[in-house]
Amino acid sequence: MKSERTLNTMKWHALFRQQTAPLASHVRNLSFVREALAAIHIARPELSPPINRLFELHAHLYILGLLLNRSPDQTGHGGAFIGFHTHEAIADTQKRIAALLHEQTLVQDETSYWLTVGETVDYLREQMLAETGTKLYFAEPYFWLWHHSISPYQNDNHLYLDELQKLQAAQTQLGQALSRYSWMTAQAWMHFFLRQDTEAHAALMELNNRIHLQPTDVFLLLQALENTGEWERLAVWLNKLTPLMEKERQLTLNSFYRYWDAVIEHLPALQEQMWEPIIRSLPYTESIYEEKLLRYEKWQQWMDYQLSTGTEPLSYRVSVLAPIEKHSPELLLPFYHQAAERYVLLRNRDGYKTAVKLLKRLAKLYKKMKDEERWEAYIDAFSTRHSRLRALQEELRKGKLIT
Repeated sequence: MKSERTLNTMKWHALFRQQTAPLASHVRNLSFVREALAAIHIARPELSPPINRLFELHAHLYILGLLLNRSPDQTGHGGAFIGFHTHEAIADTQKRIAALLHEQTLVQDETSYWLTVGETVDYLREQMLAETGTKLYFAEPYFWLWHHSISPYQNDNHLYLDELQKLQAAQTQLGQALSRYSWMTAQAWMHFFLRQDTEAHAALMELNNRIHLQPTDVFLLLQALENTGEWERLAVWLNKLTPLMEKERQLTLNSFYRYWDAVIEHLPALQEQMWEPIIRSLPYTESIYEEKLLRYEKWQQWMDYQLSTGTEPLSYRVSVLAPIEKHSPELLLPFYHQAAERYVLLRNRDGYKTAVKLLKRLAKLYKKMKDEERWEAYIDAFSTRHSRLRALQEELRKGKLIT
């Protein structure tokens, strides 16, 4: 077996090409990935555990390139179209790459390891800066390599400063072939790792103004801060990025505000910073606003919002209302009372049936509050007030609310 430093990453990739060449005509699917990895592992050299992880990472990155039709030796597989089964294989390979990058490894202070890490950065930078289209595959591994494999073990800034210089040099080297999006993003990330958050934010804003910043690249920073438990810094970034996120889709907003939950769990005093942008963006942020009110047990505000918007109680699962029923059942009374009256105004059998359903829930609430006398007075007055509505009277009897 060859020693690990006689096989640098360039030689690794030459080995990958050699071992996977017989598979060139195979369909790019999950089976292809398994066969390619098996062929590579047959020729894998003896490596220390930290470098073996990097070898595995490069093997998966190489296979990802094959799946993306980016390898020059792929006869008969050119073109931009990628079929369903290939997309499935790409997604699976990306998950494996992410797992390798997030894996905790006992890093030894060995020159060969850090040389290989440096070569890995060079490889990922090269791939990332050459990516085209809206879907990027090598930027995220580049970020996580810095976050998990470099940042925890470096006490000075020279690697990040060197990387910024290499990124600047790439602009001249690649010219028109440069992916400006990845190039600008990578520079912002280096400023982030340098803890130059003002510069990092400015770079991201410039990128957004020129091209449009993808939320996933923002979440990388937020996730990194959550991983390291930098809650105050995370709160600052959340405030900085709010104007960008307000324009994004609901699913993205939900993910964004999840990071506020993490901050508030550790720094409860910062909760008020979360509410202002949510309220400002109503009704677009309505679902987030309601979810946060319930999460932080602001029962009165949640109920006031429902009453002001005319929301129907039956729009919510019983489990949603259960915490309010447990802690402040009296708040639900006007919610059910008003809704029942609205359904009576429909003047049809279905409306009456729904009104009775709501009234039965009201009866349970009054019983829970040990205020059955008040309930009896209310239902008697209700029945008397609507005594001319024969169908409603029938539904009230069916519901055993009156005799």
